[in-house]
Amino acid sequence: MESTKVVVVESMLVAPSEETPRLGLWLSNFDVTAAMTHTALVYYYPAPATVSTDRLRRALAKALVPFYPLAGRLGVDEGGRLQIDCHGKGALYVVATADCTGEDLFGNYVPSPQVRRMFVPIADPPSLMSMFQVTFLKCGGVVLGTAIHHVLMDGIGAFQFIQTWSGLARGLDVSQACPSPPSHDRTLLRGRSPPHADFHHPAYSSAYLNGSPRPCVTLVYPVSPKLLAGLKSRCAPGASTYGAVTAHLWRCMCVARGLPPASATRLRVTVNVRHRLRPPVPRHFTGNAILRDLVTVKVADVLAQPLGYVADGIRKALEDVDDAYVRSVIDYLGIESEKGGLQKAPWQLLPESDLWVTAWLGMPVYDADFGWGEPQLVAPAQMFGTGMAYVTQRARRDEGVVVFLALEPQYVQCFEDVFYSE
Repeated sequence: MESTKVVVVESMLVAPSEETPRLGLWLSNFDVTAAMTHTALVYYYPAPATVSTDRLRRALAKALVPFYPLAGRLGVDEGGRLQIDCHGKGALYVVATADCTGEDLFGNYVPSPQVRRMFVPIADPPSLMSMFQVTFLKCGGVVLGTAIHHVLMDGIGAFQFIQTWSGLARGLDVSQACPSPPSHDRTLLRGRSPPHADFHHPAYSSAYLNGSPRPCVTLVYPVSPKLLAGLKSRCAPGASTYGAVTAHLWRCMCVARGLPPASATRLRVTVNVRHRLRPPVPRHFTGNAILRDLVTVKVADVLAQPLGYVADGIRKALEDVDDAYVRSVIDYLGIESEKGGLQKAPWQLLPESDLWVTAWLGMPVYDADFGWGEPQLVAPAQMFGTGMAYVTQRARRDEGVVVFLALEPQYVQCFEDVFYSE
């Protein structure tokens, strides 16, 4: 991969195809405390029959009409608070070629800084809200790299946008490609006045995130249907895929790192709060509507208790997130932001005793047919910091799921032995 040469054929800003609202989009506390970076993904299509970059560009321009904040820029309001300046300047659209084959890169795909650099545009200026790159490989395959600023939307909103863009590229009209218009109004997530945090929220605390950046390697672990069924069989009936796989990951991590049985270990989870608020935010809300929480247990319990015990603890923690808890988090984020007490780079500062698992299960990850068929692979372009994992489905659901994990190199062999041996 180091020798792969990528040549940019064209680079342009694509503006919405119609007039869109001109405004400063107010951002919620979930938005302004999200990672100040672009979420970079790659979509790999093995060998589309035809690919028209002009058709893709025109479809992007149409998609940017309902999703107009993607054509804006990160700015600040009169009080110095972050906002999105929606003025239709456009999203970055890049077309490139690469002198490699899909098998070279995606036969045994591993996210890496090289993948991020080659196939996903770099924000210039950094205030760009969205960037897209279509790269043609010498085998006839195509890689679509996407980068959407995390301040603007979470994964649910981003995948909804890709669904709309790809539908328009197939020739659907807007009402067909986007039957439920996206909602950009964050006012349902506005903090209370005066703000008051009724619960303790250590998942966001700089006092909790006191680890140090450590060397890490990115690992990819397929979870076959047989292994997944085995994990679920050791949990209570009806256990979720997320609960079973995450409990297994947590146990393997504790073993591989040799954590003392009497010490505490924490699982950092992300929770979609759209349906947990009262009133709920619209299902097609595009902003950030996820919170982070901690599940804390003794290492001895993770190791010695049945896997179902660990999975059930995760389930109960997620069930406890209700409207009152979400409102408390929103207010806490506002209070701590004013004091400057929130972390800046959470993925780099996770303590070595802990694990952070994000799931894309149940999301329309592979609903991205631009007229080329569904992608063979959708994955993060790069991982950031040890102890972080993604769990996502594979292109064919009957092939199980896959785990992307960043881990300290000295623990890799032991982790792999445990992951596949139980």
